[in-house]
Amino acid sequence: MRALGLVPYPPGQVPSQRFRIEQWMPRLRALGIECTLLPFFDSDLYRRLGRPGNEASKVLGLLRAAGRRWRMVPEIGAYDLIFLHREAIPFGPAVLERVLARRKPVVFDFDDAIWLRSRNPVNPLAEWVKCVGKIESISKLASAVMVGNSYLAEWARRRNRSTSVVPTTIDTEDAYDRRKAHSSIEVPTIGWSGSASTLRYLEFLRPVLEQLARRRRFRLLITYNGPERQWPGIDMHWRPWTSDREVDDLLEFDIGLMPQPDEEWAKGKCGLKALQYMALGIPPVASRNGVLPEIIQDGRSGFLAANPDEWLARLESLLGDCKLRELMGEEARLTVQQRYDARLHVPRIADILRTVADSGPRGSVPRAAPRA
Repeated sequence: MRALGLVPYPPGQVPSQRFRIEQWMPRLRALGIECTLLPFFDSDLYRRLGRPGNEASKVLGLLRAAGRRWRMVPEIGAYDLIFLHREAIPFGPAVLERVLARRKPVVFDFDDAIWLRSRNPVNPLAEWVKCVGKIESISKLASAVMVGNSYLAEWARRRNRSTSVVPTTIDTEDAYDRRKAHSSIEVPTIGWSGSASTLRYLEFLRPVLEQLARRRRFRLLITYNGPERQWPGIDMHWRPWTSDREVDDLLEFDIGLMPQPDEEWAKGKCGLKALQYMALGIPPVASRNGVLPEIIQDGRSGFLAANPDEWLARLESLLGDCKLRELMGEEARLTVQQRYDARLHVPRIADILRTVADSGPRGSVPRAAPRA
């Protein structure tokens, strides 16, 4: 069976795509499903969009990329279905998606609350070109919808009854087959991995980290794709994020941070940072909201915090207790292996794809299919 993976980004760049479509492809291939990726952005346009300014060049690049998308329509006859991650074109209404759904069955996958307008401080153009209502239209057109958590599923099932929750997964037999070797060290490392668009989540913790630095020694290691900043009083180290070094950088963490605000957009997050830390045996300290309480068993596989006092207490206890970090790290890795490992979920994904391929195109005709 052949699937055409329509994805937004160049391979190996963005977590949502890497830990869903891209990570699943080798295991799907082993099950007889060949998935060919066709990104919307080429590497040059994606780099330009990640930098402020030069809006005219960005708009021209987006229009050219949209033209390439439309020109590929005659080629979809060679595939059994379309595996669509987020959108076929990241602006405008769901015109191309409607054309595709009339010709081939579509499995629509997303792992964020992408129907909402989200703030993008690096690239405001992304907010301006977003078409309100497009994700709802695609959800209705798709033969099946796959989402990363129960909050997203609740929204999607009101548009498409063939909605399945497939969590973002970690392949613990491949890149994440390693684990942190915890040891008693004088200056442990607290780490955060993210992007320029999510750095504001970490900034929420700045007062806590400043207070913590006055009480205990630690280094703060940040790996992300933006400019460095300095917070007085904190021993900060910045590391440019690269996919090649990602696991090596994470293994320098003794404690992993995942703060997120209790807001509508954050409810759609699927906890990937926490899962990455946990898969490597690194205890996470995360916000007590969204999907995170489903992933982390508070006090056993990590800590959850709901206010600055809880953040400070959880971090201080882990900084001062190497054995606690080790025990929590072991439990955290076991959680990922038992509930979020790619090998557990890919056979079910394959079943969804095969069922959809056998069903034929749905187009714009409503279908009362059973919940997957």
